[in-house]
Amino acid sequence: MERTLRPHQPHPGWGRQCLALLTIVIITVQAAHKSDAGSDISTTLLNHSSMLIQRLQELLQYGNSTDATLRIRTTSSDEVKVIQAHQLLLNLQSDVFEGLLANKSVVTLQEPADCAILFEKFIRYFYCGEISIQLSQAIALHRLASKYHVPALQRGVTEYMKTHLASESSQGHVVSWYHYAVTMSDEILQESCLKFLAWNLSTVMSSSEWTTVSDDLMVSLVQRSDLVLQSELELFSAVEEWIMKSNPNASIIERVLRSIRYPMILPNQLFQMQRQSSLLATYQSFIQDLLFQAFQFHSSSPLHFAKYFDVNCSMFIPRNYLSSSWGSQWIINNPARDDRSFSFQTALGPSNHDSSKKITWNALFSPRWLPVSLRPVYSESVSGSSQSNRLEEGKPRLVVTSAMSGLDFAGVTFQKTVLVGVKRQLGKVFVKHVYSVHQSTDEVSDFLAHADLQKRTSEYLIDNSLHLHVIIKPIYHSLIKAK
Repeated sequence: MERTLRPHQPHPGWGRQCLALLTIVIITVQAAHKSDAGSDISTTLLNHSSMLIQRLQELLQYGNSTDATLRIRTTSSDEVKVIQAHQLLLNLQSDVFEGLLANKSVVTLQEPADCAILFEKFIRYFYCGEISIQLSQAIALHRLASKYHVPALQRGVTEYMKTHLASESSQGHVVSWYHYAVTMSDEILQESCLKFLAWNLSTVMSSSEWTTVSDDLMVSLVQRSDLVLQSELELFSAVEEWIMKSNPNASIIERVLRSIRYPMILPNQLFQMQRQSSLLATYQSFIQDLLFQAFQFHSSSPLHFAKYFDVNCSMFIPRNYLSSSWGSQWIINNPARDDRSFSFQTALGPSNHDSSKKITWNALFSPRWLPVSLRPVYSESVSGSSQSNRLEEGKPRLVVTSAMSGLDFAGVTFQKTVLVGVKRQLGKVFVKHVYSVHQSTDEVSDFLAHADLQKRTSEYLIDNSLHLHVIIKPIYHSLIKAK
């Protein structure tokens, strides 16, 4: 079945005139700019580009003076869509079309269904330079732009995908975008998707796209230390569901299970896992040594444990856990107004041996902080407006310190991580920015360095509030080994 997208021609001959005009514009525009360079101040620019774009769109709409026929055949279907176009406009932006139409005016193109349905929209972009995109159309449009070498559109769709990772969709889209980025070797989009999945893993694990995660993506995720989730037990439960539904081979199951950080799970929860998990009933032999090591870790002090075992491996590095024992949420209303502070408590560490020990932390937020050397000196000789302007130049600052003086525990330091929620979808806050503070410092460097907290529309604000989550992670260090 063949459909031709070519309405009647209400303006015979007008299409040739428009194409001729476009050719003249392209040839003379550079010369015109050069001649204007030495003109006087009375020069005025008359911009009728919108009218020209409208005329070009009418060329496609009415099919005037077309000299190229594109026959779009849908894969695994008899349907053929015919589009009448103009070689000049296609060749200007696509060297692929230039090659296809070099010696012929009719070409047949084979496209999958999702690309074929958007092909007319894709061709319209050649005439007007703009295109509307929906989440479900992003991969198909990016594939078309890549296949026919339209770099501007390809970059535009990539940027759209990077900025819409947190957008709500019924089936989820970030996992499929990641898989697509891998097939296209688009490392920038791939890293953006991977980072979003890691920083919002609890949300992803509870969505329908969790079971669509590929083997390679699952291995990459469970090995990361920057995962944001409620607890390590939540990760184990989600991994168990994924294995049961995806049925990967035994080598993948072993790699994934051995990437779970069992020392971060409490002993009573480990016992329940061994007793209730149908997955461990089959594959417990893969991780028997890790479970035994986790129980050893919980049964003694970390200081004593570090004398006999290497605690510098990833197994003993906490991820970004959202449970209250690891940190606290902090919502700052109208953050541009003034300084704020709050206090919270965390556990000394994940070891059950230290379960009763707590540490109090103090956090201070300043919306406009300046170093002492840059602060204004108030005097009669300095105007109030200049002093005020200097204060407005300050940057947001966040400092997290221990309330215990001289906090120093042998073999352990504390890493502070701050999550910034930037967008709410159906009541959910997604994490887009993560700041990690070096263990030896208290101040979060470059915190919200590019944020304008004065604007209610700032991407960093939700209902004019700054949503933070401060996480404290104890990092263990090996001491002198005992024999």
